[in-house]
Amino acid sequence: MEHQLTVYNTLNRRKELFVPLHAPHVGMYVCGPTVYGDPHLGHARPSITFDLLFRYLKHLGYKVRYVRNITDVGHLEHDADEGEDKIAKKARLEQLEPMEVAQYYINRYHRAMDALNVLPPSIEPHASGHIIEQEELVKKIIDNGYAYLSEGSVYFDVAKYNKDHRYGKLSGRNLDDVLNTTRELDGQEEKRNPADFALWKKAQPEHIMRWPSPWSDGFPGWHCECTAMGKKYLGAHFDIHGGGMDLVFPHHECEIAQAVASQGDDMVRYWMHNNMITINGQKMGKSLGNFITLEEFFTGSNKLLAQAYTPMTIRFFILQAHYRSTVDFSNEALQAAEKGLARLMDAIRGLDKVVPAATSTVDAKSLRAKCHEAMNDDLNSPIVIAHLFDGAKMVNNILAGNDSITADDLHELKETFHLFSFDILGLKEDNASNEAREAAFGKVVDMLLDERAKAKANKDWATSDKIRNELTALGFEIKDGKEGSEWKLNK
Repeated sequence: MEHQLTVYNTLNRRKELFVPLHAPHVGMYVCGPTVYGDPHLGHARPSITFDLLFRYLKHLGYKVRYVRNITDVGHLEHDADEGEDKIAKKARLEQLEPMEVAQYYINRYHRAMDALNVLPPSIEPHASGHIIEQEELVKKIIDNGYAYLSEGSVYFDVAKYNKDHRYGKLSGRNLDDVLNTTRELDGQEEKRNPADFALWKKAQPEHIMRWPSPWSDGFPGWHCECTAMGKKYLGAHFDIHGGGMDLVFPHHECEIAQAVASQGDDMVRYWMHNNMITINGQKMGKSLGNFITLEEFFTGSNKLLAQAYTPMTIRFFILQAHYRSTVDFSNEALQAAEKGLARLMDAIRGLDKVVPAATSTVDAKSLRAKCHEAMNDDLNSPIVIAHLFDGAKMVNNILAGNDSITADDLHELKETFHLFSFDILGLKEDNASNEAREAAFGKVVDMLLDERAKAKANKDWATSDKIRNELTALGFEIKDGKEGSEWKLNK
């Protein structure tokens, strides 16, 4: 590989050279949504971050198997071991079968991802479809002595595990801190230790989602699914596990503990986490109720929004920040992103208008190398965008006649813009901006026909005929009627 990609590994808290276990194959697992509500801006961040990584790895020539799961069972309220299943609760409130709730929000999630131009993963496994694999995982952990049965539920024995291995190595917490901060919830007396987490929960009589197991009729713990499905589709050791920073503890910490307790070592080589989207400095999330759904952004139907924002404006807004920095939502920032994206797209369209010259007074060659260098530095998309803006200035100067470019350099510039803007950053021409252009273009034609009507009223046949003939020459068909003129463009 000519390009040396480095990624920040949360486990070691530093950037490391990316070396796949089985090049050219790369295995990547990313935690997907818990489908009990509409996808919001907080969901767009990991999906766009890991889409960027997926696209770039493929560009580098790797064959990537990208697994992104759907959590449709086992994720209880407050991410705890007590309370209702988030999906079952929604189903109860809406008097629906839980899988109807899950399917409805899966469909909406997919529609939003398509709008954001997020590529579908290679495999999208559902937690409810992998109960047997999760039961097998729990059996192994029990057999290895790191879990215990209590009143039909199975809990992971954190203290026992911590004697032999380090619990907390991903999040940097030590077990004493965990014990002191774990809230004493009702019903936790069946655990030996408040920090122990459920691997299998016995279902209460009113619990709809349940499966038979050697321990009880119940359902798997939230953390089991990713360990079981990661292993099934990517093997006992794979390259990358990603997700939001809010999953480092407890979710990913517990995943490491489950992997080590079941097979002796962790499955994952590089742990990667995107930072949060904040709103007035507080994390945006469903549990906090301060989120703005993606559909509300696309339609402008939320009181916090000054206008509607296109999916590409949202994508560009997210890519303008490095994935490990927080992004604070504001209308001003989104409006700036909208203008920046328009500037970039105008420059890309402007490339088609450039007439090559005998010499180049611009350095088109170095742009691609600079963009690659930024991507190789832990996916530094804001720097890539800054370089593309420099390229846009170059294009504008050539169009203004201040600079010139040869045919070869122009070809190189076009390729670089298309590669980084479309293939790697995953931007595309927004339908909305195309529609806006077409609407503007329609208004111009209407304006010309109004001028023609005025000319006819003033018996200025020369002007009237000139407008008609020039529009006809451009491919417009003009029909004069009693109510005025109508037009259509014969494409």
